[in-house]
Amino acid sequence: MSEHTIKRFEEELNELKDRVLAMGGLVERAIRRSMKSLNSLDTKRALKVIERDKAINALEVEIDEMTRTLLALRQPAAGDLRFIISAIKIVTDLERIGDLAEGIAETVLQSQDHPLTHLDSLNSLSDEVEKQVNKALDTFARNDAETALACIEGDKKINKMFKSVQRENLSYMIEDPRQITSGLQAFAIGRNLERIGDHAANISEMVIYMVQGHDIRHVDHETAAAIISGEILDED
Repeated sequence: MSEHTIKRFEEELNELKDRVLAMGGLVERAIRRSMKSLNSLDTKRALKVIERDKAINALEVEIDEMTRTLLALRQPAAGDLRFIISAIKIVTDLERIGDLAEGIAETVLQSQDHPLTHLDSLNSLSDEVEKQVNKALDTFARNDAETALACIEGDKKINKMFKSVQRENLSYMIEDPRQITSGLQAFAIGRNLERIGDHAANISEMVIYMVQGHDIRHVDHETAAAIISGEILDED
């Protein structure tokens, strides 16, 4: 490649990263907005989440086109190729997070006749999930494999919190059958939040692959940490 071509390729890679992070920003706002609509019973805000999901989907299509063009015209190798592959995977997770946030907003619209009243546990779960998504995106922005591993480990806390939400709402439904509808809606919202946490972990796994070339998607956390630290050699 000529010097000009190399510089242009670097600019294209930076542009791709910026677009992925922009999509991440939209997704983070969708999560916050959907939970705010739940807490304030704000149907307008819930409808905005649903409407803005179109922008998230449009960005996914745009980024997919960018990655196809880069693969076809630049024929990247090594770290650049890993970055592009990771971006493709991460964008898929971001799009799914957007769908899950939209699902929360849709549940808010459905809950108008049976407003959810026990929201503390759901809000705590949401706060933790938002932190996880933000941390995952930050590791992508900074090429930080070590923090990415910590983010993956943090998914265990989210799973425990979700189980607590389930138990709590089950108790309310048993004590008062009138709480069954709202309890089931709380289950649905909690499940969506838990799945968002899973996607944040997926993003972190791809960051580790992007930075170090280790695919730890089907490896237990202890082994993954050993691979990343070099205690276990991960050779071809």
